Amino acid sequence: MKTKYGKDRVNIITLGCSKNLVDSEVIGGHLKKARIDVIHENKKLDHNIVIINTCGFIDMAKEESIQTILEQVELKKQGMLEKVYVTGCLSERYKESLEKEIPEVDAYFGSGELRPLLAKFKIDYKKELVGERMLATPKHYAYLKIAEGCNRTCAFCAIPLMRGKHKSKPIETLVEEATNLVSHGVKELMLISQELTYYGLDLYKKRELPKLIHALAPIAGLEWIRLHYAYPSKFPIEIIDAMKEHPNVCKYLDMPVQHASDKILNSMHRQITRHEMEDLIGEIRHRIPGICLRTTLIAGFPGETEEDVEEVKDFLRKMKFDRVGIFTYSHEENTTAYNFADNIPQKIKQQRADDIMEVQRDISWEINQRKVGRVFKTLLDRRENGKYIGRTEFDSVEVDNEVIIPTREKLNVGDFVNVKITKAYDYDLEGVLAE
Repeated sequence: MKTKYGKDRVNIITLGCSKNLVDSEVIGGHLKKARIDVIHENKKLDHNIVIINTCGFIDMAKEESIQTILEQVELKKQGMLEKVYVTGCLSERYKESLEKEIPEVDAYFGSGELRPLLAKFKIDYKKELVGERMLATPKHYAYLKIAEGCNRTCAFCAIPLMRGKHKSKPIETLVEEATNLVSHGVKELMLISQELTYYGLDLYKKRELPKLIHALAPIAGLEWIRLHYAYPSKFPIEIIDAMKEHPNVCKYLDMPVQHASDKILNSMHRQITRHEMEDLIGEIRHRIPGICLRTTLIAGFPGETEEDVEEVKDFLRKMKFDRVGIFTYSHEENTTAYNFADNIPQKIKQQRADDIMEVQRDISWEINQRKVGRVFKTLLDRRENGKYIGRTEFDSVEVDNEVIIPTREKLNVGDFVNVKITKAYDYDLEGVLAE
C-alpha cells in the first residue's frame, strides 16, 4: 500500500522530552536526505508509515506512549497504515515485553538503534549527516543536544537504564551543528543533555561546558544560547563566568534541585545538602544579579513526611526561584528507590505537589509584578487569537512565562521586538511594543 501520491510518506510522532525531539529530528533528516517524504506529527492521516518515538521516564509518560502505540496499531488494522515502527526510551527499556504484548508493531528499536531503523527504509546511516536535522520546532529556535546518557546515580531516575553512560559530543561537532542550524534561520539554541555540567569529562577529562559556551557564542546570527538541566552537586562556577562574558548567553539557568530536605536529598543520592544548594544559588546570583533560575522538584518520594514538604516550601520562600516545575514521584523498577516502599498514596503526592506550587505561584506573581513598566527584548514565537506570543531571555519554550502582545501592527514570527510590560499575572506577562 502506498499513499495517494504513489510513494511512501512517513509520519514521526514524538513523545516525552526535548532530547527525544532532537532524536526525531535526526531520523527525519536522514529520511529526507534519502528523498523519502517525511513529516512530524501529521494530523491528516495521508501517510502510510508511522515512527513513534516513545518516552519511558515515569508512569504517566509510559502510559501515553503505550496508548499512542495502540492507537496507531488500530489504524493499521483498519488499513489506514502500512507500517508501524516504535523507537525511543520505552522501546529501549521494555522491548521484549512490548514485542509480546503488541506484536502488531512491525519493529521495535532502542533509543540508540538509528542504523537498524534506517535499514528498514533501505538507508545506510551516514556519519556526514550528523547535525542534519528536520526541525520539528519553529525555524527560529532549536535544541542542541550536547551529550547522551548520564553517569549520575539519582535513586529515582531510570534514565541511565535507557540512555546509558554519559557520552559527550566533541566541541567541533557541536559548533558545526550549531552553525548549520543558524544558517537555516535558527536564532536561539537551547543546550540540553541529561546533565549539562558533566559535559566533557569523558572526552577531555575535565568539565568543559564553559569552553563549549566560549566556542558557540561567537557564531554570527546566534542571538540566544540557553542552558537546561544543570546538576547542582559539584557545579562548575566557571559556567556562570562564561555566561556573564557573552551577551548572547541568556541569563537563565535550569537547575533541578528535586528536594530541599537533607534526609530526602540523601535518600535520593543527590550528593548535596540544602545548605550547599543555598550557598551555590547565592554565589550564582552574586556573580550575575538578576539571573533567572528555574528548578524542578519531586513530591512524594518514599519516606517523605509533611515536615519534609514544609522544608521545601520554606526553601522556595527563601530562594525565590523565578520558575518551578514539579513531578509526583514515580516508582521505577530497577532504580535504587524501587527498593523503598512506595507507600504514599498518589492522591497525597498530588496534594503535596499542589501545595508546593501554591507557594511558588505567589512568588512568581511577586516577581512578575516587578517587571511592570520595564522594557524587555522579546522573541516572537507565534500569533494566536489576534495576539503575538513571545518570550524574554528569562523564559524557555513551553515551560516558562509567555509575553502576550495585543497589536494590530504586522510583525514577523521569529523576530525580536522590544516590549514594555503593562500587566503581570501569576505566570504570564502582557505588554505593548516599545518605541
